[in-house]
Amino acid sequence: MTDQHGLSERARLVWGKTNRDRGFWLPLYRHLADSADVAGLLWDVWLPAAVRTRIAAALPGGADDGRRLVCWLAGIHDIGKATPAFAWQVKHLRVAMADAGFDFDQQVETNRLCAPHGPAGHLALIDWLTAAHGWSRSQAGAYAVVVGGHHGVPPTDADLLCIRDRPYLLGVDGHWPEVRAELLRWMSQRTDTTDRLPAWREVALPQPVQVLLTAIVIVADWIASNDDYFPYGYRQEDAPDRLARAWEELDLPIPWRPVGVEGLDTGDLFARRFEMPAGAQPYPVQVAVVEQARTMPLPGLLIVEAPMGEGKTEAALAAVEILARRSGAGGCFLALPTRATGDAMFSRVLTWLSRLPDADRDRGARDAALAHGKAMLNDEYSRLYRGGLPSAIAEDEGGTETAVHGWLAGRKRKMLTSFVVGTVDQLLFAALQARHVALRHLGLAGKVVVIDEAHAYDVYMSRYLDRALEWLAAHGVPVVILSATLPAARRAGMMRAYDDGRLGVRRAASRPRRWSRDGGRDTTADSYQSLLDDLRYPLLSVSGVDRQPVTVECAASGRSLDVRLERVDDDLGGLAARLRAELVDGGCVLVIRNTVARVLEAAAELRKHLGPEVAVTVAHSRFMAADRAVKDAWLRDTFGSPAHLAKLGRSRPACHVVVASQVAEQSLDIDFDLLVTDLAPVDLILQRVGRLHRHQRSGRPARLVRPRCLLTGADWSTEPPTPVDGSTRVYERFTLLRAAAVLLPQIDGNAHLRLPQGIAPLVQAAYGTEPVGPESWHPVVAEAAVTAQRHEEAAGERAKTFRIGAVRQPGTSLVGWLNASVGDTETAGGNERRGRAHVRDDSAEALEVLILVRRGDELVTPPWLDEGGGVVVPTDFAPSRKVARTMLRCALPLPRAITANGGIDRIIAELESRNAFAAWEKDAMLGGELILDLDEQGRSRLTDFALTYDQFSGLRVERVDRRPG
Repeated sequence: MTDQHGLSERARLVWGKTNRDRGFWLPLYRHLADSADVAGLLWDVWLPAAVRTRIAAALPGGADDGRRLVCWLAGIHDIGKATPAFAWQVKHLRVAMADAGFDFDQQVETNRLCAPHGPAGHLALIDWLTAAHGWSRSQAGAYAVVVGGHHGVPPTDADLLCIRDRPYLLGVDGHWPEVRAELLRWMSQRTDTTDRLPAWREVALPQPVQVLLTAIVIVADWIASNDDYFPYGYRQEDAPDRLARAWEELDLPIPWRPVGVEGLDTGDLFARRFEMPAGAQPYPVQVAVVEQARTMPLPGLLIVEAPMGEGKTEAALAAVEILARRSGAGGCFLALPTRATGDAMFSRVLTWLSRLPDADRDRGARDAALAHGKAMLNDEYSRLYRGGLPSAIAEDEGGTETAVHGWLAGRKRKMLTSFVVGTVDQLLFAALQARHVALRHLGLAGKVVVIDEAHAYDVYMSRYLDRALEWLAAHGVPVVILSATLPAARRAGMMRAYDDGRLGVRRAASRPRRWSRDGGRDTTADSYQSLLDDLRYPLLSVSGVDRQPVTVECAASGRSLDVRLERVDDDLGGLAARLRAELVDGGCVLVIRNTVARVLEAAAELRKHLGPEVAVTVAHSRFMAADRAVKDAWLRDTFGSPAHLAKLGRSRPACHVVVASQVAEQSLDIDFDLLVTDLAPVDLILQRVGRLHRHQRSGRPARLVRPRCLLTGADWSTEPPTPVDGSTRVYERFTLLRAAAVLLPQIDGNAHLRLPQGIAPLVQAAYGTEPVGPESWHPVVAEAAVTAQRHEEAAGERAKTFRIGAVRQPGTSLVGWLNASVGDTETAGGNERRGRAHVRDDSAEALEVLILVRRGDELVTPPWLDEGGGVVVPTDFAPSRKVARTMLRCALPLPRAITANGGIDRIIAELESRNAFAAWEKDAMLGGELILDLDEQGRSRLTDFALTYDQFSGLRVERVDRRPG
């Protein structure tokens, strides 16, 4: 007997959802229908054209097949719930089904967890397709894995075998297989796919398409499972406007469709999108990037190497608009090295968006997001977010609003937003075996991706980046990579990785090794040799036909800087005397040290020797987030460009010394008269030199009117020089020696380092294969090379553990794709710490704590904070949202010296015993956070260390001797 739905009473009795506290339940068929209907609207309204095109291209019926397949898979995704293992869970519903003739083996109760409904549905679909439609099991597997993986992790062979060995969990007798077949037939008819199954049987479904289909089904399931949108109980599931009401309430934004870019020349495009002085023209690099974006093959990779200050970011945003128009992308993702650089970029992107016309400007707000674990601490982002509802903050010339969409801002969904700025970790997570990684792929597949500061990633991170590039190419994603100082081997390695995804992996019989500090793949004298050999600069490298990349030279802007290099002994007394002489007429000096310990040591000595008339300030990574933000803003507002200072009505200090770690190395627009730097890899030294005489400025002191860089951090009397111990803990000794080898001739020959002309020759020589430096150095350098090679290989092996596999041949199922899943990369509070620990090669996991001050029996927020300081923090109930935000702004990373060698477990145990508050455990913002309490003098003890913190010097750490007596 059937009803108006075309289903038997028995099929309608299978339950799919229940609200146990209210006793309501939803039939499985109704949830499947809701999911299929939502999937259809996702296809019609929400998915970018690029994603629809990628799926359609794999199917014989094109876009019509694509829509049918998406709806069908969403409509059968929970077929594994029509099994004894799932139905057992709710007694009164189980009893009703048993009364209708469904059999439940008593072993189900004991073993039902062996058969989650995802993998059970995977097997059920394969059985039906093979029995009823003549598919082979391998043909069916590439489709069934979408059902099996709709909870974020595709099943493994072991998962499936566990169910096969216990057929009573699946229900292979009685009504179970009959009802599953009935539901599958019904949904196939409902989605108009019955007649398409024979054609799909012959399709070897590509792995990237399997990933995208899985992600779309996950999104459809999440929406259809939300009983605020799709209520159940009292027959609400039969309301005729059920879908329309839900979709209207959800109000998903439509994809961006760029317009008005085709007829603009480059000058007009930049004038309309960016702030430019009257009559100013784009730099040559910007013109070249736009030209390549208009003509390069798609999908394609564009690598832009150009000096600091040449407008690479604006060039990339212009390329995004053009590439999105050509590819059908519905937005972009910009990946930055750090949270601080991401925050700064978010502001620039919002300004760009406010000037960006849209073909659909009258159809709702344009959605944007900031993606990192502390995004809600960014004032601009938090202002966009209003109680989970879209909130407009800006309008472009066509009137389109920019907003954060409440549902998309939820956990795991932020990358589905059209315009996203985030840390590079968010991109690397796409190469990490993590639950729901398919959602990240879906978010990226509909965008143009821009990767900034590509030189900043080490061997381990580069392995993840290469795998991410491979999958981006397989998804058809255009990618733009920016760098000022990129080694040629890394350039070739990234292009090869992208081509492997674009064209399929090609294995060479043998590949001679080429050293690359940041993990370039082995390259051969083949298609990529031109990328290895090209020393021109600025340079664009572009995907070509087949594996024939094209390099394009473009002129620099004409700005040039001649920097005098000098080496000075690593003696703080001597450095202080030198600075005292250099600053006789005033001036601003930047001293960059390779470790925080050296920063603090140098600052203390310089204060002592230079006296109170010369201010000495420190900047490094061991400040809590709020103090770090204040310090970064102070640096920009004190040592920024003349135009920036003029806007603020400020002038530079007459005399000041800033002692900083690598935080001053990049992404800060600061300008100093004299630079002192530790010996570092040559590309990083060049980044540091970019802070020297960065802007045209009148009134520099006479002694500092010519740019000079003092190189220290080594014993220059040895052959070869001996870098200080701290530097060799941060960088490979090999890269330090190669840097010294290419820089010292500039010094000893009394020559100038000419920028930007000298950037490429120095970087490529330092990271090339030819010997550099005096012959007497070669044995020591060769020994260091062996050590570096060993470390690189070890890092590569470590990266393999949790990295997703390469794109395999079409038809290969995703079964086992996330076999070593690390779980979620995000926690309820949006903290991606677990994921970061897997994509960054830290010998000890980076551990963040929240700083509070203990005042008597109370904990208070740090009193020196301008906003929210000195507020008592409740411990018997969860703090208010405002107080919790202040607490999160007090996040501080602990140094590796404390967390290394198993110390992290001791730290967590000690902090949890000191400051564990049950009332905070389930708080969305504070759950899982660790509290480090300081006394009112800023002191604390933690395991074997004495800690001291203040807002001016940051965190100081000293090991404590715990021996008795």
